[in-house]
Amino acid sequence: MKPVSLIQFLIEERRAGHINAELSLLIEVVARACKRIGVATGKGALGGVLGEAGTGNIQGEAQKKLDVISNEILLEANAWGGHLAACASEEMEDPQQIPDGYPKGQHLLLFDPLDGSSNIDVNISVGTIFSVLRCPDGVTEPKAEHFLQPGTTQLAAGYVVYGPATVLVLTFGHGTHEFTLDREVGSFVLSRRNIRIPEQATEFAINMSNQRHWQAPMQRYVGELLAGRTGPRGKDFNMRWVASMVADVHRIVTRGGVFYYPLDAKIEKQGGKLRIMYEANPMAFIVEQAGGAATTGRRRIMEIQPTGLHQRVPVFLGSKEEVELATHYHLEADGAMS
Repeated sequence: MKPVSLIQFLIEERRAGHINAELSLLIEVVARACKRIGVATGKGALGGVLGEAGTGNIQGEAQKKLDVISNEILLEANAWGGHLAACASEEMEDPQQIPDGYPKGQHLLLFDPLDGSSNIDVNISVGTIFSVLRCPDGVTEPKAEHFLQPGTTQLAAGYVVYGPATVLVLTFGHGTHEFTLDREVGSFVLSRRNIRIPEQATEFAINMSNQRHWQAPMQRYVGELLAGRTGPRGKDFNMRWVASMVADVHRIVTRGGVFYYPLDAKIEKQGGKLRIMYEANPMAFIVEQAGGAATTGRRRIMEIQPTGLHQRVPVFLGSKEEVELATHYHLEADGAMS
């Protein structure tokens, strides 16, 4: 069978009426920018891109040099094409307007330019996450409030993993599809169409060092997983934890499993660990379109009305049956307490 390039796939999606020309161009531009980020990441110590940048992002987290470089690459790539009204980055407090000299489009782009950047210096997979929304009608200079749309309104979402292979996973709301970068040719090629995540799982990803801070229903759920075949679940589970959300989610998209970042005592005041606009919503869209589920442990992530550009939420996503069980335990505990 002849390989299908990303460009060809986007043309097919346009002909099917799933996307318009502007959104197609936006995805092409983001993919091209991610190839540049992949090159910078791949140089490692030889590119002078490792280590701290000596700056902090809006969340007060120390930025790596590659955080800053990746952010600049995505901003620069998307400034002039006429496909965007504005973009927002996890690394910046406010949205970035399109410069006056360029035409503006009808879309809003949100991105985490380099997810898992704490792993850069030890050569573990990192990635880029992005989400596309429609700019509200009549808005010519979008502000933060115009980005605050529920995940159900997303037009597209995707992530790129910079690992042994550079892989793009993408959805427009008509299935989840994977593209692998052919480095010799320089283009992304369709490697899996209509990915399906198994409904049952035997692998879970969670930061066990936070166990003592978890709420009781999470303690109960993970305790049952750890009890294995002699416990109430009657089967053994394996734990995996990369600490790059992109890498952990890509494993789930590839072979099933679940990823959890529950609410715990350390992060309760901030509402969770992961950002709804830059991480939770796009990943939820991708996983749901592959037959999985994504909740906060209490409600569907994509139905939340965001209140802030950098709002955080708990995240439970992956194989449907496991996410639903973990969510049931939390709702059951809430009901017992009320």
